[in-house]
Amino acid sequence: MQPLTTAQRELYDWLVDYIHEHQHSPSIRQMMRAMGLRSPAPIQSRLEHLRTKEYIDWTEGRARTIRLLESVHQGVPLQGEIAAGGLIEPFTDEAERLNLGGIELRPQDYALRVNGDSMVDAMIMSGDIVIMRPVPEPDRLKNGVIVAARVEGHGNTLKYFYRDKGNVTLKAANPKYGPIEAASEQVMVQGRLIGVWRDYH
Repeated sequence: MQPLTTAQRELYDWLVDYIHEHQHSPSIRQMMRAMGLRSPAPIQSRLEHLRTKEYIDWTEGRARTIRLLESVHQGVPLQGEIAAGGLIEPFTDEAERLNLGGIELRPQDYALRVNGDSMVDAMIMSGDIVIMRPVPEPDRLKNGVIVAARVEGHGNTLKYFYRDKGNVTLKAANPKYGPIEAASEQVMVQGRLIGVWRDYH
């Protein structure tokens, strides 16, 4: 699928949430309010781009005919491992796709295989698959969210996220592991946890 601009992504993500909650598509006026717009023209332009890029199907002039295309449900890219212990170097080659038909996914979501036991008290075990969603505005991330984060000069890890002024603390869910503390500019949040998948077989 072709990448979206920030404005197109904002509308698409809102549409996914709205349609998932209400089981029908919104009106142009509702989309205008949600996007903070006073004219329908930008909404119609974004919808046309979403249709061209094959994220939605709709009949122009009839907003309530919007239908999300199903390609996002074919799976998420499994992009390697994330440390639940110390820190490991990232792996970004997409080796396979993980089929999660029962989870409401967005095109940018991805999966990581957990390596380590630092999040066991959060019910995340070594070998589990965590489903992550990129964070477009990490400065607005709430404390206590589980994130995949890269610590500059060290590597990637899965931890609870806490920010206090100019510092970030990444906390484990296992008393065997101490917190990782770093300046905010040394920590890059790569995604927040939206789901955990475990294969019992």
